Amino acid sequence: MVEHDAPGATRAAYDAVAATYEELFRDSLRDSPLDRAMLGVFAEAVRADGAGRVADLGCGPGHVTAHLDGLGLSAFGVDASPAMIELARRAHPHLRFDVGSMAALDIADGALDGVLSRWSVIHLPPGELPSVLAEFHRVLAPGGHLLIAFSGSEGPAHPTQVFDHTVAPAYRWWPDHLAATLRESGLAETARMVREPQPADRRQFQEIHLLARKA
Repeated sequence: MVEHDAPGATRAAYDAVAATYEELFRDSLRDSPLDRAMLGVFAEAVRADGAGRVADLGCGPGHVTAHLDGLGLSAFGVDASPAMIELARRAHPHLRFDVGSMAALDIADGALDGVLSRWSVIHLPPGELPSVLAEFHRVLAPGGHLLIAFSGSEGPAHPTQVFDHTVAPAYRWWPDHLAATLRESGLAETARMVREPQPADRRQFQEIHLLARKA
């Protein structure tokens, strides 16, 4: 697959599996206390420093957006997949969900107190990551918070690695490399959580959660 075709191919792949994806993941937070803990830390930081306006970028069927709403945030979701957005709107009609691209968000400069990106950047070709992180920086207000989750690579010798994702081609990132790219985009890491793979896990790689803040 040629890199410039990646967004369209990923969108089509998620459209094709949207219903199955929703069924598999709608209750995923219930069995993930560490994920809930990081989302709670993120929500508390956002509420402490702003009005609680948060975009869940790559929201899928909207279950995490709804969780953020339950934590007292003014959350809305954005996803490139129209099928995912349709499912999200159906499941959570009281919340806002928009079809859109992380690379060109229809959000004003400095409009948000928080940005959540859970396993959405894994589908970015490495050369596109800096521009997407710059877009996250653009839409965040000064002092705004970013929580980004992704699959970790095996070491600094291989800062990005392609892996066999079930839905679409994807990349793993060495955490220090991604944190450095965040810094270059004006987002300073404030906390990190690393979850090692467990025998029963669907994912067989480290799960990395980085919390960062716009200066």
